[in-house]
Amino acid sequence: MSTDLSPITGTWEFDPSHTNLGFNARHAMVAKVRGGFSEVTGTLVLDGANPAASTATVTILAASLDTKNADRDAHLKSADFLDVEQFPTITFTSTSAKQVSDDEFEVIGDLTIHGVTKPVTVKVELTGVGQDPWGGTRIGFEGKAEISRKDFGMVWNVALEAGGVLVSDTIKLELDVEAVKQ
Repeated sequence: MSTDLSPITGTWEFDPSHTNLGFNARHAMVAKVRGGFSEVTGTLVLDGANPAASTATVTILAASLDTKNADRDAHLKSADFLDVEQFPTITFTSTSAKQVSDDEFEVIGDLTIHGVTKPVTVKVELTGVGQDPWGGTRIGFEGKAEISRKDFGMVWNVALEAGGVLVSDTIKLELDVEAVKQ
């Protein structure tokens, strides 16, 4: 791995207007339903000389969930799923990081959803570092992970007459982060 990662060293705060946390799940065994969270904050403390020493913390306002369907959003925010009244935030705190190629990393951390904390591995790609027109330095990452919603105590479902279930257990997470160096 020969990429010079010294430019990433430092503390970075997510730019909420340029950060997206999306998810998708299978519906009725035939199609994907996509959604996201509009209120995501995070801090990265990155060490370019020793990427394994880097850390990440992310906080998501659970009620900021949006799937472009008000009835579905209300159900996902209810006690059947996220229970945003009782568990208003979703959090991720890294516990380790590993560089797997010049610009790819695995970040392992504790994900807390619905009051349950489980380890999750996020595959992350560094997409760039550069100066913005206002004198700041920005960094970009794309990340992916898969979780089981049952692992987090979200077991609501409906059996389908033809077989299978209405909502898949596997939830795919997609993260696009732009952060500003502090």
